[in-house]
Amino acid sequence: MAEAKPKTSPKAIKFLFGGLAGMGATVFVQPLDLVKNRMQLSGQGTKAREYKTSFHALFSILKNEGVGGIYTGLSAGLLRQATYTTTRLGIYTILFEKMTGEDGRPPNFFLKALIGMTAGATGAFVGTPAEVALIRMTADGRLPPDQRRGYSNVFNALARITREEGVATLWRGCVPTMARAVVVNAAQLASYSQSKQALLDSGYFGDDILCHFCASMISGLVTTAASMPVDIVKTRIQNMRMIDGKPEYKNSLEVLVRVVGSEGFFSLWKGFTPYYARLGPHTVLTFIFLEQMNRLYKTYVLDR
Repeated sequence: MAEAKPKTSPKAIKFLFGGLAGMGATVFVQPLDLVKNRMQLSGQGTKAREYKTSFHALFSILKNEGVGGIYTGLSAGLLRQATYTTTRLGIYTILFEKMTGEDGRPPNFFLKALIGMTAGATGAFVGTPAEVALIRMTADGRLPPDQRRGYSNVFNALARITREEGVATLWRGCVPTMARAVVVNAAQLASYSQSKQALLDSGYFGDDILCHFCASMISGLVTTAASMPVDIVKTRIQNMRMIDGKPEYKNSLEVLVRVVGSEGFFSLWKGFTPYYARLGPHTVLTFIFLEQMNRLYKTYVLDR
């Protein structure tokens, strides 16, 4: 008599848990996202050298906007995870299963990278409206009171953007957002697997959470360096205003040229510290939450 196959979580539950895990991690790292966005916008227009360092930015926000100010845009950050992470995980899981051979052999590294980049780009497209709202909400506090957009939450932001600027504005900066997702997924996949293998080969690490955390932080360093120039382009485009009926920037190339020309080449990596500090912990926290939710689901739902 053939053994019954072990029960597994439905796909919908896997996608749901992926989104919830990303949202849980965002609650902890949102202040770093805020500082990163403020740093990337610092030096734009008349606000030259607004923040000298990431710590200066953090203390300025706390001083001028209070403790609650460091969580500005949290609702947009949560919606971004609910859309981007859930879609990315869903697409990745579906493509991974389709690419798995009939003998159960998983796809090779090249196909994994391709699947990851495809899933990342698709998720980024779906998550762009929440990303636009996030950038604008986190940027608001640096503006004079009469220039602030004053969105009360992410849904208010999405409704007002649609009403005041048109539906297409929700996908402003979509191309650099998708490009960043492709770069991030490609860099993360390659650097994380290499870092983890190197740590395991050193003999000082076992295949545990400490190893995963260290590999994530090493991977984060590579990923941050590779993706930040694309990220600052995305941030500037999504936050730009219309000046005399014309957009502040014509395209991504103009953003790069103007940033390098007026603020220097290394300003393309402005906000490096909070971006890097966010990337590793966010990945680790996401996996911790995901593993715990899967464990609880298996214990209390599948095995009851």
